[in-house]
Amino acid sequence: MSGNKIHLTSLGCPRNLVDSEVMLGILLKSGYEATDQIQEADYLIVNTCGFLEESRKESSLTIEELLVEKKEGAKLIVTGCMVQKSGAKIREQFPAVHYFLGSGDMEKILEAIQAPVPGESVTSARSYLQSGEVPRMLSTPKHYAYLKIAEGCAKRCAFCIIPQIKGKLKSKAPSQVMREFNLLLKQGVHELILIAQDLGDYRKEERVANGLELLLKEMLQVDQTFWLRLLYLYPDEITDELIELIKSDERICRYLDMPLQHINNRVLKAMRRKTSREEIIHILQRLRSEIPGIVIRTSLMVGFPGETDEEFAELLQFIQDHPLDNVGIFKYSEEEGAFSVTLPNPVSEDVKQKRFEALVKMQKKVVKKRNKLYIGKKLQVVVEGYHPESQLLMRGRFYGQCPEIDGQVIINDGRAVTAFGKLYEVEITEIADYDLIGRVIAPVKTRSKLICLASS
Repeated sequence: MSGNKIHLTSLGCPRNLVDSEVMLGILLKSGYEATDQIQEADYLIVNTCGFLEESRKESSLTIEELLVEKKEGAKLIVTGCMVQKSGAKIREQFPAVHYFLGSGDMEKILEAIQAPVPGESVTSARSYLQSGEVPRMLSTPKHYAYLKIAEGCAKRCAFCIIPQIKGKLKSKAPSQVMREFNLLLKQGVHELILIAQDLGDYRKEERVANGLELLLKEMLQVDQTFWLRLLYLYPDEITDELIELIKSDERICRYLDMPLQHINNRVLKAMRRKTSREEIIHILQRLRSEIPGIVIRTSLMVGFPGETDEEFAELLQFIQDHPLDNVGIFKYSEEEGAFSVTLPNPVSEDVKQKRFEALVKMQKKVVKKRNKLYIGKKLQVVVEGYHPESQLLMRGRFYGQCPEIDGQVIINDGRAVTAFGKLYEVEITEIADYDLIGRVIAPVKTRSKLICLASS
């Protein structure tokens, strides 16, 4: 081997990141070294995302840049969703790529980089669920990690092509999930973020109706302090049992990522969503009532085919009447193979943009109003490091902030901080748009009740 240095770029969602960590783990165990310097790397790997047109553009641009920047003789391996969805196209576009791996073929990464001649391995396996025995090298800070419990999707939303890319729902065995869960805890991980295309469907392909709840109960039997964060639960999957679990044990973060997409009944039906406006409002009111301090994140879409001015106005009014803590706002993207491309009355890009800007502006007002309610509160915050803009400031997150996607707690008095990645009690003194600002009072020494924002 002329060199053994690896540079890995992971694009897209946290599920992709877990796959990237598995590839990195396999390579490091085999004697390769990781580097963040492109020019040092003998092998460059890009784990692509092919979900939306924008993500495919980002993937192509990244491949292009790496081909230009890499040193002479270095090999580029391209993996992931975009290879699975648009393999022929990117092979034609980038003939200098050494090897292509499909989204279900991550374990062949060693074979790919050691291949003497260019090639590919793109099997019919469209998703990858590693077993607990397969090495994985965490790329996140040591205090949190993603734990993927399922891949693929049983839903058939009109705008989405994930089932075509990732295939049918496939859940990890609970025993396998628990092996990984315990291993991560043993490594010192404090916050475990459960991820899947759809957590609520966990084990439903096995006809287990309450698979997620059973898994959470098993995790909560572990006598240790940790945070469990749940990403991607649909409104119809918020069961009585799940609500009781969140209420009964503060180790489950009072935080739900619940994709809604819209609130108008006609649009929801056209999107092939399972819930109505009335059901969505009912579950939001119930969550706020039964779980004081719960933080709710969602995603909303503007410009779906046929969306009228009146239907958009209804969405705009909804976020004022039923404030949501964090909202990811997206413009509808026409994806080849999605049912929605067959629908009449497409919305122009100009109108989509105007609606997008109007919703963003309104949500910013909503967040500012909600964040003001934290002023004067004391929250348990995991302090993660210095603020990128100044070493005089620190940054952290409380239970209502997910890494990478939500705001943060900016700490302007961190004199009591002795180590990063630990919990501290922080008094919130002011806000800055999506972020909270506060001062550290003292370390959190024992497992104690999470201090939540009063229901509002």
